[in-house]
Amino acid sequence: MRKRLMFIGLGALLAASACAPLEPWVKPYEREHLADPIMAIDPDPVSSSYMDHVFEVREGAKGATGAGGGGCGCS
Repeated sequence: MRKRLMFIGLGALLAASACAPLEPWVKPYEREHLADPIMAIDPDPVSSSYMDHVFEVREGAKGATGAGGGGCGCS
């Protein structure tokens, strides 16, 4: 029983130590590629914000996009 607990404890220790990285996942020289605008979820946030506002005005109701203003077209 004691030997079994020792193996379980050793396995848990090895599993926990395998999750801890010794160095950063993303190196400093790789970060410029990840910060590229093409990697953004919304490639043109200004245009998307405007189109969301136009859609909300046309529908007469505010959507769940977070744009300000009401259904009257004023902002």
